[in-house]
Amino acid sequence: MKQVLAEIITIGDELLIGQVVDTNSAWLGQNLNPAGVEIKQITSVSDNREHILEAIEAARKRADIILLTGGLGPTRDDITKDTLADYFGVGLKVDETALAHVRQLFTRLNRPMLDINEQQALIPENCTPIYNDRGTAPGMWFEDKGQIIVSLPGVPYEMKNMVSTFVIPRLKEHFQMPVIRHRTLLTSGIGESYLSKKIETIELGLPAHIRLAYLPNFSTVRLRFTGRGSNSDQLDKELEDIVELVKKEIGIFLAADSDGSLQEIIGKRLIELNASVSTAESCTGGYIAHLITSISGSSRYFQGSIVSYANEVKESTLGVSAHHLEKFGAVSEEVVTEMAEGVRNKIGTTYSMATSGIAGPDGGTEEKPVGTVWIAVSGPNGTLAKCHHLHGGREQIIERSAFLALDMLRRYLPEAE
Repeated sequence: MKQVLAEIITIGDELLIGQVVDTNSAWLGQNLNPAGVEIKQITSVSDNREHILEAIEAARKRADIILLTGGLGPTRDDITKDTLADYFGVGLKVDETALAHVRQLFTRLNRPMLDINEQQALIPENCTPIYNDRGTAPGMWFEDKGQIIVSLPGVPYEMKNMVSTFVIPRLKEHFQMPVIRHRTLLTSGIGESYLSKKIETIELGLPAHIRLAYLPNFSTVRLRFTGRGSNSDQLDKELEDIVELVKKEIGIFLAADSDGSLQEIIGKRLIELNASVSTAESCTGGYIAHLITSISGSSRYFQGSIVSYANEVKESTLGVSAHHLEKFGAVSEEVVTEMAEGVRNKIGTTYSMATSGIAGPDGGTEEKPVGTVWIAVSGPNGTLAKCHHLHGGREQIIERSAFLALDMLRRYLPEAE
């Protein structure tokens, strides 16, 4: 079945100077793809007539659907509507439904309505209006030479509502959409190249309509399988068979049969085990605790953290031996082991994690260079500690240490009954 391709054009100087981050494109991709639409390209342009027209012309050479966001406000820098009218060689007309909506909105807000606000109801003569329940600017749907061009407000909550309620249903009516399915596996503790080699035979044997993408991030690699076809049941079965083969090859490196994060996976496991966790962090400075608590509902299993950056805190709060600190140093197996056991006992959790290392850029020695990090996990079956030698800048070392600690806990945890 023929692919249905779309291109997104985001409009606004604020996007190009970094004043506003483009979240619209990500959301559009996430919601159009399950409907059968594939994003071919994303382009950002300034509030400039020539730039907008050039982007539209270029997009029409690549895509069946062109989605524009931004530039539909009431001020002079919002030129998208006039530019599209010029592009199609038509004038503007007042849409009475849109005008009534704008007037009603200002009446409800008890605000005076200016002429500039009434102009929001002007639309190009050849478009189908897309009414905006959450704002004043209507969207515009154009059909030309078999292609669809849609212009939407740049305000995310307005755009999302219009796409969900009008654009996607209308696109499904207009195009015969292929079936697109994704299956994602989360792996941890294995590098991208090693993982590729491990599943090389399976990857080389994939049929043409199923593709594999590697998405690495610190100590995790996501494997995303994407299938395209016309029969959803058949495609689901093919993907399931392939995923099962890959899971057998991955073995202990499989963190989850889903698209999630390590902290989410660990949280679910701890809930299943009716267990709790705490952290004692030195070089990571509370970053592990931040990752864990970024998950809604983490209070069910996360009890707290002690950021023992100074040796004095390691001693006084966690009970780390002064003798061990002097003899082995803070970055050592002995100290990180005592940190993990100390915080577990202090806070009273089932499991704990601890980190102690040299994140840099200063503080390294010949014996313990920058990037030397000890990580420990403690639980009912004892305490495990491991040394890592990490590369990168300070932020990268901190982040990698945190994810390595999470993965170490993942492997330590028993399977839920």
